[in-house]
Amino acid sequence: MSKPVQAVKASMSNPKAWVVIGLTVAGIVILAETHRRRRKGKRRANAIREDFGAFVEKFELLPFPQPPPPALKQPLAGLSFAIKDIFDVKGYVAGFGSSGWAETHEAAGKTAVVVTALLKNGAKCVGKTVMDELAFGMTGENTEYGTPVNPKMPSHIPGGSSSGSAVAVAAELVDFALGTDTTGCVRIPASFCGILGYRPSHGAVSTVGVLPNSPSLDTVGWFARDPSIFCRVGHVLLQLKTIEPRRTRRILFADDLFQLSKVPVPKFKYIVTKTVEKLSGYQPPKHINFGQHIASSVPSLKGFREQSTSHQNGISALKALSSAMLSLQRCEFKTNYEDWVDSVKPRFRPHTTACVQTAISTSTENIKTLYKIRSEMRAALHDLLKEDGILVIPTIADPPLALNMKKRSFAEFYDRALTLLSISSLSGCCQATIPLGNHDDFPISISFIAFHGADKFLLDTVSDMYSSLQEQASIVSSSLPLPDTNGDMDASELLKEKGNAAYKGRQWNKAVNYYSEAIKLNETNATYYCNRAAAYLELGCFRQAEEDCSRAISLDKKNVKAYLRRGAARESLLCYKEALQDFKHALVLEPQNKYASTAENRLRKLLS
Repeated sequence: MSKPVQAVKASMSNPKAWVVIGLTVAGIVILAETHRRRRKGKRRANAIREDFGAFVEKFELLPFPQPPPPALKQPLAGLSFAIKDIFDVKGYVAGFGSSGWAETHEAAGKTAVVVTALLKNGAKCVGKTVMDELAFGMTGENTEYGTPVNPKMPSHIPGGSSSGSAVAVAAELVDFALGTDTTGCVRIPASFCGILGYRPSHGAVSTVGVLPNSPSLDTVGWFARDPSIFCRVGHVLLQLKTIEPRRTRRILFADDLFQLSKVPVPKFKYIVTKTVEKLSGYQPPKHINFGQHIASSVPSLKGFREQSTSHQNGISALKALSSAMLSLQRCEFKTNYEDWVDSVKPRFRPHTTACVQTAISTSTENIKTLYKIRSEMRAALHDLLKEDGILVIPTIADPPLALNMKKRSFAEFYDRALTLLSISSLSGCCQATIPLGNHDDFPISISFIAFHGADKFLLDTVSDMYSSLQEQASIVSSSLPLPDTNGDMDASELLKEKGNAAYKGRQWNKAVNYYSEAIKLNETNATYYCNRAAAYLELGCFRQAEEDCSRAISLDKKNVKAYLRRGAARESLLCYKEALQDFKHALVLEPQNKYASTAENRLRKLLS
């Protein structure tokens, strides 16, 4: 035997040699995998630079042949669109935003009805877009396919679950895009990306060939930058008649819902009021407390409501509405997907896993009550809006969250968002999201809601008002200045006493007026602000109450009532952490204060 062979045999019998060989092989494998991931990451980064990470898959579905002249050109001829990864396209798997889903399902045999309708009307489809897994989520984040980059605020979430479709439109990659809206999946990203978004009346647009999340809440919606394209797409999908009798419009401004918004209420009021003044056929805006209307008109919500004080009655009803919406979504998701989850045991990201587990463990015993709430909500909205009313609300209360925020930061964001989003979802009414520029550098929007089935009426309203709304939004200041006057101290005390008498007589508006006059005469008295805050609380004007209490505290750091009232206002605005801090501060100043102690315990439970 040759010496080299003997040497090899000897070394192979040495255990240390095997360790060295193993480490060498492992090192080669690790280097190869690292290189592969770097190349993949580089490809992904290049893709994001090119298309803002909006697409899961790109392809081309060409429009149907156009009719020869003298026939009219198709309404969507020359336009491009993208679709959420939830629509069937023949020969492609609808991925549902999840590799766990895509790997266990086959390619579609037919294309979704709505996609075919758009192709027939001249538009070209260019690909499928990223979405939250299984359409659970409102941030638009997807760790598997990457989170689409919000063109308006790249370091913040784009909103979801139809995030890729919204980003594709906002980044001008397509003329319009399809999404789905169950609990806000079109409305949120439209608002966060600063574009138009539409949730149609439930059942008005075909969902054949669309993966369901919760059939009683699911709708096919769309995005666009241009109001003309926005309306043309609507006419195609809703199969609307081109001519309809002109109707007078009543604008109903939901004062209590704007209290939840982080944008100053006067800004919204000014924009809407000035716009309406310029248009014919529009009545001056009427101001309503929407929560109180729901509290009195939807009796079946009683089982979902928390115990509340009189001034929190309306907001309590709206919170109950969002709870009912989530319960219905979970029940129907369970019915559709429990067998698949049990048999396949797919892996999801933590948020999706929590949503799926909660849905699968949900009892369906109260499903009839949930359907009853839905019917009562639709009737309540029709009673309020009738055939000529437009309800104006903020689309969402908060600015877009920063990317990769910790889960604890989401709780209040979700609560405030769902309170607003549940209105159309549970009533089935149509809702249009309209961008209004920026506030503090983040995109803002308002929403118009019309009764179920009034889609053409709503689209015509958007077409009427859009340019004037943009004009007013560009010139309005972020807040309206308050008068700055000084006066006689004795007169201000007299006005305060009159305010106190009006308050005791439950004449809240009169009390606010007296306290406001007192403040004009003496702007450094904390009691005047604190007393006016109490009247604002009774009126449900929580944002004004919070501002007055903050002013009172800046003037008097030991004003216990100001902390208590600001805590109550913030709790009503669903700002639980800030409310908890106020009640804690009140307890530091007055350790035996029962109201503060009870409130602190209640908020600790909510936050846990």
